[in-house]
Amino acid sequence: MKKVGIIMGSDSDLPIIKKCTDMLDSLEIEYTVHVYSAHRTPEQAAAFTKSAKADGYGVIIAAAGMAAHLAGAIAANTTLPVIGIPCKSAALDGMDALLSTVMMPSGIPVATVAINGGANAALLAAQILALSDEALSNRLVEMREENTRKVLEKDEKICKEFSK
Repeated sequence: MKKVGIIMGSDSDLPIIKKCTDMLDSLEIEYTVHVYSAHRTPEQAAAFTKSAKADGYGVIIAAAGMAAHLAGAIAANTTLPVIGIPCKSAALDGMDALLSTVMMPSGIPVATVAINGGANAALLAAQILALSDEALSNRLVEMREENTRKVLEKDEKICKEFSK
């Protein structure tokens, strides 16, 4: 199975990345995590990205706040799918990061999840990898079925308690 590369622009993004790695762990997907800045370590970010496909990666997740150029800088150096996680910061509640991540020029796409959407970034990466991995696809189906069961259990409890 292909791996997921996870790059965060700063270690302050770690709580969001933890949601991502927890989800990948639950789906038994291998990953590596790095701190590379689009502005402070551009050579290292580019080197990782340019060799990612040859190194066995199938998807790259990039998390950054504020100007949030990281996902775009990563996408400019690979044809692998790149998923951007805009991270909330004190400035503008993360809207700046969301707009910086989602507004990519034609020809350099970045799939973008919600602000602080680490778990959904991992799920989207898993869905991409599952296109060529039936076992992973089955784990995703099982996860969805378990989520359905949990919601229906909650529905039954609430219905009994509050319906007349």
